[in-house]
Amino acid sequence: MTDRRIVFVVFDGFQPLDLTGPHEVFHSAGGYACEVVGARAGPVRSVSGLVMEAAHGVDGLDPAGTDTLVVVGGQGVDRARQDADLVAWVAAAAAGARRVASVCSGVFLLAAAGLLDGRRVTTHWARAEQLTREHPEARVDCDPIFVRDGRVWTSAGVTAGMDLALALVEDDLGRDAAHEVARRLVLFLRRPGGQSQFSVALWSRQPATDPVRAAVTAIHSDPGARHDIAGLAAHAGLSPRHLQRRFTAELGVPPAAYVERVRVEAAQRALTDGDEPVDAIARRCGFVTAETLRRTFHRRLGVAPSDYRARFRSTTGPSGSSGPGSDPTEEGRTA
Repeated sequence: MTDRRIVFVVFDGFQPLDLTGPHEVFHSAGGYACEVVGARAGPVRSVSGLVMEAAHGVDGLDPAGTDTLVVVGGQGVDRARQDADLVAWVAAAAAGARRVASVCSGVFLLAAAGLLDGRRVTTHWARAEQLTREHPEARVDCDPIFVRDGRVWTSAGVTAGMDLALALVEDDLGRDAAHEVARRLVLFLRRPGGQSQFSVALWSRQPATDPVRAAVTAIHSDPGARHDIAGLAAHAGLSPRHLQRRFTAELGVPPAAYVERVRVEAAQRALTDGDEPVDAIARRCGFVTAETLRRTFHRRLGVAPSDYRARFRSTTGPSGSSGPGSDPTEEGRTA
C-alpha cells in the first residue's frame, strides 16, 4: 500500500516543535511519507534559531497528491501569510488534500488561504483574540487543545501538535496503532481534543507561601477528598478564616472555587480515559452524586458528562471508523 503523503509547511520564524513533534509521531507510526516545503528550498531558521532544511520550495513541489497538509506555527507566520506564492501553494494543496491541519498560529496561514470560512477552529490561547478579530469568518474556540471540523483540524500551541498528530494517526490506523506510537514516544495517550488549554495547575496563580502550597497539594493529590475549609486549614496549619483570606489573596480564587475546578478536571480525565460509570466518577471525584456532577458540568462546560464523554473520549470508534461528531465529509462538519 502506498504511504500517505504528509506535507509540512514551514517558514522563517516557525516554532520547531510544531514541526518535529508531529513529524516524529507520523514517522513512528509508519505508513507515512513526510515532506517539508518552504517558500524556498534550503535552510529555514526557526524562531529559536534552530535551522531546519526544507527539501522543497513551493515553486518545485507539486501540491497535487497531498494526503494531509500540516501548516506549522510560530512568530514568523505573520510575515509568511503575506507571501502570495506560499499562500497560493497552501490553497492549491488544500484543495486536493484529504485533510488539512494547522498547529498553533499556523491557522493564520489557513485563514489567508481562505480555508476557515464557517469552520470551528482553535489556536494558541495567546493568539485567539487576534484570530477572532482578523478572521470573523471563522468560529474561534481557544479552549480545546485541538478541534476537528470536517476535514480541517486545528490545534493549540507547541505540544498540542503531537496530540493532534496522534489523533490523525488514530483516525487512519486505529486506536491501537496510536497507542503504540504514544508508548514509544512516552506520550500521554491521549489528551482529548476537548481538554482545556487552561488547566488549573498551569494557569492559576501559584501559591506564594508554604501553608497555602500545602492546601493546594492536598487538593491535587486527592480531588475527591472532603476538602472543606476546616480540612484544608488543618493541612495548612492555619485557622479557617486565615486560610480563606490567604488562599484567595495568593491564588485569586477562594478555596471552594479552586476545589471545584480541580474536581471538574479530574472528572473530565476520568470520562475520557475509561468506562467507569458516571455516578462512580462523581463519587470518586468529590461530587457525591451524578446529579451534582451533571449540574456542575452544565454550569462550567455547558454540556452533560455523558455528552462530554461521547464527544471527547475518542476521535474514532473501536474499528477505526469515525466516531460521534467526526464525519470527515463536508456534511459532517461539527456545529
